[in-house]
Amino acid sequence: MSFARSPLVDLQSNGARREAVKRRRVSSPAFLAAAVATVTLGPALLLATATLGGALPGPLPLFPPTNWWNTDISQAPVDPNSASYITFIGSTRTMHPDFGGNVSPGSVGIYGFPYIVVDSAVPPLAVQFQYSSESDGVDHTTGQSYPFYPIPAEAISQPHWIEGGDPGNVDLRSSSDRHMLIVDQDRRYLFELYNVFFDGTRWQGGSGAFFDLNANGLRPDTWTSADAAGLAILPGLVRYDEVFGSAEILHAFRVTVRATNGYVYPASHRAGSTAGALPMGARLRLKATRDLSGFRPEVQKIFRAMQRYGLIVADNGSDLYVSGTYDQRWDNSVLNPAFGAIRASDFEVVTLGYNGSVLAPPTGLRLVLP
Repeated sequence: MSFARSPLVDLQSNGARREAVKRRRVSSPAFLAAAVATVTLGPALLLATATLGGALPGPLPLFPPTNWWNTDISQAPVDPNSASYITFIGSTRTMHPDFGGNVSPGSVGIYGFPYIVVDSAVPPLAVQFQYSSESDGVDHTTGQSYPFYPIPAEAISQPHWIEGGDPGNVDLRSSSDRHMLIVDQDRRYLFELYNVFFDGTRWQGGSGAFFDLNANGLRPDTWTSADAAGLAILPGLVRYDEVFGSAEILHAFRVTVRATNGYVYPASHRAGSTAGALPMGARLRLKATRDLSGFRPEVQKIFRAMQRYGLIVADNGSDLYVSGTYDQRWDNSVLNPAFGAIRASDFEVVTLGYNGSVLAPPTGLRLVLP
């Protein structure tokens, strides 16, 4: 598989493994805050801007229309083992919106993924990784990290810039995923980090990944990303601006299940080998026969995207937890019961490894089985 390289990225393959640690989240209502920092770069004085939950650079959806996140699977064939996979999840298992706002009014704790939009003046920083051999921003000959990730200074001490809500100088790596998602709006670059912590001198993380939003680039085979499957996170989130915008949602959503077994396209990394479980990269599609008329218009829009683009298994966690952004505007008194009305039996599994151009599993897939 190919990987779209940044001019700054020198990638080499390795087989390090990680099992994702997931915390159950209960949704709540999003927050938009801008931070401006003055940064000196040599003789030049630049104004660097970082915005929490800022406007994403177009064109949208993120990545080209041909990307796996943006592939219409409404007519894709059903996998012959679909019923068995749904039984493994539990046919009566209900879906849950894994996003919201603050845990309580004014709290540090949050639900959902925050994301940061920066301009190209934010200086890149080095991050020391646990899984450096599968991370970007690392010289894979020496194993040394180099300045690569445009992390704003506010993320060190201010809440809500990192998944979970606590600032970067609080070490919660043993109990939380602590993702940080950053978009360079000028170059349309996406930087994603897993399990971050600022130790007072430098940033540390579990793994880190770079994605050029102008191109379709898979991670090298066997590589993780900031997500267990090796996929980007931000393009698969339910976002408030899309749900309440005038257009339809044109991409799939990220979903977790409690256990996985190997991986298929578009995933590149395994994080489990549980017999009978779905592989990373598998797609679930809400059945076209599922009546949506009883739901509010914004909820119908989310569910229509699930019928057209589906859900992509991207991490181990709670079954049928659908990922979205941290945004205090979410109304979880509407979202929670609506998602809870959808059961696993309302879904079907699309042919494993479906890539939008064939009606059978691609022959070049690597499906890792126990």
